[in-house]
Amino acid sequence: MSALQRERIPEAPGRALIASTATAVPEHVVTREEAKAYLGQVFPLEGARLDAMMAIVDHSEIRRRFCIHPVEYLIRPRPLEQISREYQEHAIRLGRHVAGECLARGGVRPEEVDLLLTVSCTGVMIPSLDAHLVNEMGFRSDVKRLPITELGCAAGACAFARAAEFVRAGLCQNVLIVAVELPSLTFQRGNLSQANLISSILFGDGAAAALVTARAGAGPRILDAHSHLFPRSIDAMGFDLKDTGFHIVLAADVPDLIRGSIRRLMECFLRKNGLGLEQIEAFVLHPGGRKLIGAIEEELGLRPEDTQPSRDVLREYGNLSSASVFFVLHEWLEKRRVNPGGYGLMAAFGPGFSAEQALLQWA
Repeated sequence: MSALQRERIPEAPGRALIASTATAVPEHVVTREEAKAYLGQVFPLEGARLDAMMAIVDHSEIRRRFCIHPVEYLIRPRPLEQISREYQEHAIRLGRHVAGECLARGGVRPEEVDLLLTVSCTGVMIPSLDAHLVNEMGFRSDVKRLPITELGCAAGACAFARAAEFVRAGLCQNVLIVAVELPSLTFQRGNLSQANLISSILFGDGAAAALVTARAGAGPRILDAHSHLFPRSIDAMGFDLKDTGFHIVLAADVPDLIRGSIRRLMECFLRKNGLGLEQIEAFVLHPGGRKLIGAIEEELGLRPEDTQPSRDVLREYGNLSSASVFFVLHEWLEKRRVNPGGYGLMAAFGPGFSAEQALLQWA
């Protein structure tokens, strides 16, 4: 990439730098073989349908996932009230951990944070997670708070976009984003739908944080963002809240929705910023599942190394919903090198059906 290409985007009124990231997972691990054993015990499937479910596990490319409870506890029926208490307890615990680590890595004290932005879709907590963190971690009592609770997997990329807007507008110097997802609490043993069976294989628990700041430093800056709502796709993805808790909604054609639109969406977004796909060095892509990431690779003509961080996160943690894109970005920052001035493209997909994109440039 030439120096001229790297300078085509004019400086925004304010800088929005991702100064640090942090990730965390709970202590209980479920391996691929353990998942097969427990799913075979819990769901009354036989013959071809049981074989098909085991084949999905084998081909998911997920080696292990993490959960807040041992799997033998998670598969027991529990009242919704108890599940809600568990969500609050562990969301606060994991959120506090990643928030503290992220601030320490970024060299910022809690009282220096101007906006606390929290993200989750796998439970309900009122007061929201941010209020608990303010009380427990020493944030200012006048810190701005913004919980994002119903955007699903797309919320991670959306949170980065909103944080950058606050910083570039001069409304905040430091924004801390905290994402906590506990999809293991949405497990439904009585639901034999294909969507529930797949979600039982796909999703894992985890938390992540990122510090977006106006100060100068090394790392990726957020230059621009774009949201897109696919028409007539409202039933493609989401949750139904019933007496027993959250029931996953997941249409089989989600990868096809992305396959038919993703190249055009990304090219239009990049063209607006004077760029093309060939100028992107870092693809920070939410790994929704094997078929989804494969569809994106095929449509964009990406090489295996272009999406390796996304595939690594899927293999080692499963789909972490909104926290996934934080984990992928953390992989890029910790294990990959992007040339100064190089561009990155962050993308995630969620209910609506929606796509969220953010354009990054490494300082």
